[in-house]
Amino acid sequence: MLNSVTYDWLNYPLLFLNRWRLPLLFVISGMGTFFLISKRNWRDFIKERFARLFIPLMTMVIFITPIMGYMLLLGDRFPLELLNVSDIGQFSGNYFEFFILYIGIVIKTLPAINLWWAHLWFVGYLLIFLCILTPLFFYLRNHPQAWIISKTKSLTTHKFGLFALAIPLVLCRVLLAPRFFSNNMVFWGDWFNVVNYGTLFFIGFLLMALKDTLWENVTKNRRLYIITALVAFAAVIFLWEVAGFFPHKEVATNTLQALYTWTMILALIGYAATYLNKPSKLLFYANATVFPIYILHAPVEYILSYHIKDVEMCFALKFPIMVIGVFSISWLIYEFGVRRYSWIRPLFGMKRERK
Repeated sequence: MLNSVTYDWLNYPLLFLNRWRLPLLFVISGMGTFFLISKRNWRDFIKERFARLFIPLMTMVIFITPIMGYMLLLGDRFPLELLNVSDIGQFSGNYFEFFILYIGIVIKTLPAINLWWAHLWFVGYLLIFLCILTPLFFYLRNHPQAWIISKTKSLTTHKFGLFALAIPLVLCRVLLAPRFFSNNMVFWGDWFNVVNYGTLFFIGFLLMALKDTLWENVTKNRRLYIITALVAFAAVIFLWEVAGFFPHKEVATNTLQALYTWTMILALIGYAATYLNKPSKLLFYANATVFPIYILHAPVEYILSYHIKDVEMCFALKFPIMVIGVFSISWLIYEFGVRRYSWIRPLFGMKRERK
């Protein structure tokens, strides 16, 4: 949902966040997968992942995405070109009538999967990555001295060693991004994102296999990583906005973007390990809360933005209203409509509460 007034300068802070926000999520998912596999056999692992990922994805498709689609329709922002159908464009009924039509179109247009899984596309990608990588993960768990683990562990003994893990990310961005970059998130054909996020997911698992040597490296070198990241980001902006054309400019820019992504991830892991690695009731609560709120925030955002997008209000007021409003409403729904009900919790990727 677009605001009635757009602000071009917001592209820079958004770029600063978006180059590492989702990559960090895939790295953390890989790290979490290492912990899960270390405690389970493959049958229990698959069962647990199905319950925690596939069920919320289906909840999203059936109950959450239609709300978002309806708000897009009201705001004349429904992406009809993705569906190649005219039914919704001719629709003028209420939400419940829309819901029936919407589910029918889902069944008819399953190839447009990016619309149906919406902001939970990363869960769909994770499920596919798990199907592909689970045998390798269990092999590495059972062979902790495997060549790739030993070589990666040796990198952590050098100050700049973990920079080497940026190489596959650089190759991915340089070779695949110019041809296959897409925001449609359909998986098939989305080869840059598939390879990039799949690599980050695997690297996250690999990092946890390093155990204490990882934490020693990232905590000791966190300032190096954050400085490198900020310099790389500044260089990217310079190449885009200031530098003129020169041979291989695109290669240089993509290389710096990949370097920025990776060093920022290492810096964030390092600072988190330094300042957040201690028992905390707030962190325990937040860990259980983050996924359900992520599921809920998008429909809340669509509904709220639809109602205030045309209100004449300065950015300094409208932006905090959106941020605070989306978070507060999402949290209230989670706290009083999800967390306290054992039968609803699994629909949002949570375990049932033990009585």
